[in-house]
Amino acid sequence: MYHKIVLLSIMLFLISKKAFSQTFSKETILIETSFGKMKVKLFEETPLHKANFIKLVQNHFYDSLLFHRIIEGFMIQGGDPESKHAEPIKLLGDGDLNYTIPAEITKKLCHKKGMLCAARNGDDINPSKASSACQFYIVQGKVRTDEELLKFEKRINNKLIDSLTTIFYEIPSNKNMKARINKLTGFAKQDSLEYLNKKQFNYTNTEYLKLNRYTFTKEQEQIYKSIGGTPHLDNNYTIFGEVIEGLEVIDEIAKANINKDDRPLIDIRMKINLIVE
Repeated sequence: MYHKIVLLSIMLFLISKKAFSQTFSKETILIETSFGKMKVKLFEETPLHKANFIKLVQNHFYDSLLFHRIIEGFMIQGGDPESKHAEPIKLLGDGDLNYTIPAEITKKLCHKKGMLCAARNGDDINPSKASSACQFYIVQGKVRTDEELLKFEKRINNKLIDSLTTIFYEIPSNKNMKARINKLTGFAKQDSLEYLNKKQFNYTNTEYLKLNRYTFTKEQEQIYKSIGGTPHLDNNYTIFGEVIEGLEVIDEIAKANINKDDRPLIDIRMKINLIVE
């Protein structure tokens, strides 16, 4: 049984290594918590995020801050400066420093389990996808199926799909279709509604497959189906490091009981240092 576990670990490592060609930093980051320790390598491909994170670590910025947001099967998040002395009832997540970091999003990196990523404000107020200066999350995620990955690809490409839907309704023969759909909805004409909606879906889906859209590589698909992760975040958030030891700590932290705002009911503090190996 032991040999099977070792073999599986080697296979997963090789899959991961094949999927990514990023370069690990020479520096090693140590994240200490009451649930254990995690060793992290930063990526040379995201130099702005790497330099910023190292600067904050060297200044002991993160010491005693909380993992303030936890969603099991998704991620653990921390780095809010307001969390250090926060009362148990305080809503956290809005604290930051007085700057952002330009996005360094690269398609060759995906949100597999253990990835260190920059939190950020939403697209509605942050269309450039600039990162928080200090808040980060570490991916836990789940193992995914082929069907789920197809849905996640469409979710990542939702703006493209929305634009195709708009084009569909601008076709002269379809210009009155929205009004017809609204009318049929009011009369609960389900069969007719299904026909019209299917017509729109078939057009959008056919055109979507013709376009240059975001897709997972075969290697990334294998990672999501074996190691797991959060695929729908790809191409939207900067990934700038990876947990190389201590993945089990993510799972232990993610089990913590939380309140309605996803804040753990116990304070899970961090201490982050630069170590020399």
